[in-house]
Amino acid sequence: MKKKNFILKTISPIGFFVAAILMASCSKDDPAVETPDPDPVVTPPVVTPTFAGPTYADNYTAFASWNTRSQWNLANVHDPSVEKSGEYYYMYQTDASYGNAHEGNGHFFYRRSKDLINWEFMGSSMAQAPAWVKDSLNNKRARMSPALPPIENPNYGFWAPCVRKVGNVFRMYYSIVVTNPITGTDTNTSWTERAFIGLAETTDLASNNWVDKGMVVCSEPDGVKSYVRNGGNDWDAYFKFNAIDPSFIETPEGEQYLIYGSWHSGIAALKLNPTTGKPDKLKTIDDYGVRIAGRGNVNTNRWQALEGPEIIYNPDTQYYYLFLAYDELSVAYNTRVARSKNILGPYVTNTGMSITNGAECFPLVTHPYQFKNHTGWVGFAHCAVFQNPETKQWFYASQARLPEGVSGIAVSNAVMMGHVHGIQWTEDGWPVIEPERYAGVPTTTFAEGNLVGTWEQITMNYQYKTMQKAVTIFLTADKKVSGDITGTWSYDPAKKIATINGVKCNVIDAWDWESATRKVTLSYTGINSAGIAVWGKKIN
Repeated sequence: MKKKNFILKTISPIGFFVAAILMASCSKDDPAVETPDPDPVVTPPVVTPTFAGPTYADNYTAFASWNTRSQWNLANVHDPSVEKSGEYYYMYQTDASYGNAHEGNGHFFYRRSKDLINWEFMGSSMAQAPAWVKDSLNNKRARMSPALPPIENPNYGFWAPCVRKVGNVFRMYYSIVVTNPITGTDTNTSWTERAFIGLAETTDLASNNWVDKGMVVCSEPDGVKSYVRNGGNDWDAYFKFNAIDPSFIETPEGEQYLIYGSWHSGIAALKLNPTTGKPDKLKTIDDYGVRIAGRGNVNTNRWQALEGPEIIYNPDTQYYYLFLAYDELSVAYNTRVARSKNILGPYVTNTGMSITNGAECFPLVTHPYQFKNHTGWVGFAHCAVFQNPETKQWFYASQARLPEGVSGIAVSNAVMMGHVHGIQWTEDGWPVIEPERYAGVPTTTFAEGNLVGTWEQITMNYQYKTMQKAVTIFLTADKKVSGDITGTWSYDPAKKIATINGVKCNVIDAWDWESATRKVTLSYTGINSAGIAVWGKKIN
């Protein structure tokens, strides 16, 4: 990368003395002495750094098979969890792949990376479901009223692990879902069996040697609803909280909580024993956690249509942030966030509404979207939020899918590419996602004039299963916005914040992934007053 070197020339004390003598010897009537015109103010030109960024394709179908997994990089990522150990970041995930290439090769697959850009696929972290899952399932069936016979060969789904370092141990909280109907064979007439969250531990992620610690919590009936299902549109689940999608947090005070739940009844916070990583008891339904987030009134509708909670604490703002995935996962998936000073809530939106009491969650930070010259991305949620422990930079990782019906790609919506994006923070303490995926672009110093030019902008207005598409705008030197959107803009170089039509946006160096030849550019990210993400990318 080439940088301009600006040298501040100083005059020594001797130089000042000589200059003073010379000035004193000149008559005011001497016509040879003229006051020079001031130097014109010149805005430095935009300098594109020389940078070899990632070039791997977004369409990986040509090497999607298990035999070519060494080429996957971030292909076939779903519901990731990221933790750093030594020089590597490790990413764990739900069992999912294009064409089910992973089947028969273990569970909870993982990969590793030194730079968050180039990832090495490592294989599975669990060979088969632990024996306790079947034992616990059938013990619970035997105690139901009326008692039910055991399921000899349960069908399992392996979903959404969460890996965290706790002291000197790494914990993996994982989901195993029993997909058999509770009775009969028709899921229109019977709910499927319960889900379990288990715990495994290791002292070294590189060893991939996990010791299973058994059950943490399960989807437990609360006696309010029957496990009889009245057709495919009956979403009144028989359990209180759906025991999938675990996320773990330790508070600054040393308390530990499992945050979990999906679709039904909302999101739960379950206090854990710090030594065991499990709750002290599960004797009554109240021992399964308290509801900290939902979508609507759970007393009238258990179908909440939100899942994938991810929780962090930011010591800089002293808030807990609860990220949530909204809507169905293949196309409509979008990410929301709310925050609280208290681990148990209430979690509130940027306008002060309580999602703990069922308000719709905002800000909306990701949504199906499309920059120009690209198919766009959908199904963009269920995130991991993590830090670089050295730089303290925050990151957002999730899958995103290609849209349905992309020409030349069979079942294009099943193409799941892992996305890692940097996180910026607004002046009032909200996280915003960088529009372009992380590529390790060097940080540069840029001036107001560098923003002048042609941009694509996306306003992430919420529309179910609908991509928000980029429009073209021009930021002109006279501080006007023209093109598909009109208005004004300004820039604060000290804060690297551009105000575009009243929306404050963090400006960052970026990698233009959608360009025919990928290149370094600038981008901006912010949140408008309605809690909607606003993204921009400079194209010229």
